[in-house]
Amino acid sequence: MNSALLPSAYRAATAAATPLVRCYLRARSRRGKENRQRIAERYGMTGIARPRGSLIWVHAASVGEATSVLALIERILAHHAGLEALLTTGTVASARLLAERLPNRVRHQFVPVDLPHAVERFLDHWHPDLAIWVESELWPNLVLGTRRRGIPMLLLNGRLSARSFRRWRNMPGLIRPVLQAFALCLAQDEQQAVRFRALGAHDAASVGDLKAAAPSLTADPAELAALRRRIGNRPIWIAASTHAGEEEIVAAAHVRAAREHPGLLTIIAPRHPARGEAIAQTLRHEGLKIARRSRGEALSGDTDIYLADTLGDLGLLFRVAGIAFIGGSLVAKGGHNPFEAARLGCAVLHGDDMSNCAGMAAALDRAGAALTVFDAESLGETVARLLGNPGERRARAKAATQVAAAGSDILDKVFFRLAPFLDGLAPAAQHAGPPGVPQVRHGRLQIAAEDAHS
Repeated sequence: MNSALLPSAYRAATAAATPLVRCYLRARSRRGKENRQRIAERYGMTGIARPRGSLIWVHAASVGEATSVLALIERILAHHAGLEALLTTGTVASARLLAERLPNRVRHQFVPVDLPHAVERFLDHWHPDLAIWVESELWPNLVLGTRRRGIPMLLLNGRLSARSFRRWRNMPGLIRPVLQAFALCLAQDEQQAVRFRALGAHDAASVGDLKAAAPSLTADPAELAALRRRIGNRPIWIAASTHAGEEEIVAAAHVRAAREHPGLLTIIAPRHPARGEAIAQTLRHEGLKIARRSRGEALSGDTDIYLADTLGDLGLLFRVAGIAFIGGSLVAKGGHNPFEAARLGCAVLHGDDMSNCAGMAAALDRAGAALTVFDAESLGETVARLLGNPGERRARAKAATQVAAAGSDILDKVFFRLAPFLDGLAPAAQHAGPPGVPQVRHGRLQIAAEDAHS
């Protein structure tokens, strides 16, 4: 097939697949992976009116991408009082988290599935004035449908795994027009920029990883004090954002470390809290005593694992842990944002796959702030060593905090690159200057920054 025909062929194939996609979404809904009350949004329908005036649409696939872009959205709206924003994601977990974190003048919708009619309904209703896509979710119908309407499109923090890069490289007739729809392509790091340029993106560049500029995760002071009282002086660490297969590794590491540190409390915060029951069963099968946060189960002196199967609590849990293993790095998921733990006083541990946050992980490694582990034995040994050597733990945590603080100017750099696209939509109260020039931050962001350095 002529590669130039691929977008049209893709559009026809997805239109023909509509009945199958409907069945797929119903199956996901039965498993709790779709919001039944809002399933219409997946077909481009909504009961929310479009706001008057200029509207920026930001698409971020899931929790990590959405949280990384919230500070940027706040910055945009603070500098352009006439703008409104729409934030789309594709997961139930992201919708739940954003329900409590959305800034003023931002509304959330589930992204439509990549079916032609769903895309058209979505664009007919919202008709945004500017579209910003975050990281790696590139849906051809949605991208090309947006371009056909003459809506400027920007790609921020672009990322392609090696596997995705190889797959797209075999479909140049589809990926090239998709990437060339973006007027600006800012990749997560230079390696990613090279990949995007190879696939056809216009002048892809990198100013750094946007996740490195996210504000510190918050915690309620009273709840933090109460949790610290319940834990007392027990040795403690956290395995954060774990995926299937990692909880067993963490459990074995707990047993290994507890031999040297009796009374050890291990916190497991799974990336997807809906897996809580399955994780609890697995851990109990290993003979461990579990307390589930989602059920309000109390910590006792003989609790082995505090299972934090809830959303939005990492700001609280990192503050009490002191040592944090970053999940998704031992099961080929690419790892998650290590700066979230680094900002809150944790020495960082991770597996050998941190490809989703490669630049941040490398910076932590170079500074001696992070340690790489490979299996349950090395994880348990490393946790035990840091628990037994508070000086080393504090030194690594201090280095981690310093590295994370160094990424705060990335938000300024990204905002500066967006300024030409924003200025035509609404008057700017003030502009970001060139990289390196101090900027006046929006109030909420400044508080978060101060908290990160305290």
